[in-house]
Amino acid sequence: MLEEKDIYRDTWVRYLGYANEVGESFRAVVPVQVVRASYAVAFGYVLADTADKSWKMFKKGGGPKKILVETGDALLWQTLASVAIPGLVINRICAFTQRQLQRNASKIPLTPRKIITVSVGLISIPFIIHPIDAGVTIFMNNTYRKWI
Repeated sequence: MLEEKDIYRDTWVRYLGYANEVGESFRAVVPVQVVRASYAVAFGYVLADTADKSWKMFKKGGGPKKILVETGDALLWQTLASVAIPGLVINRICAFTQRQLQRNASKIPLTPRKIITVSVGLISIPFIIHPIDAGVTIFMNNTYRKWI
């Protein structure tokens, strides 16, 4: 029997979890409320995937403990892989880029430096997705999933 495709992890919907990375990339040029709104989108995605996994476990006939374990697994994995770790990584990439441009290219006007920072952040996103997902899966397999 073919395994059902997970819409939240195996399709384009996965990229909604990276809305906050886009927000972090644009932090230098948009109001902080826009960055916060991007986190709201990402957490909405996290909660939707968590609810989906919980509902599927309920429909399989899983008891309260199994549903709670599945809910915890999805919530923890998504929070780490979609919001916390990549948000921090992109934030630091952009901060580093801004510092380096200030130190080494201060003759470039501020607006182009900000645009370069945004570009570096956006370009970085595709390169961090799969390593972070894989790393969080390894982490979860060796901690939460082993303990439960």
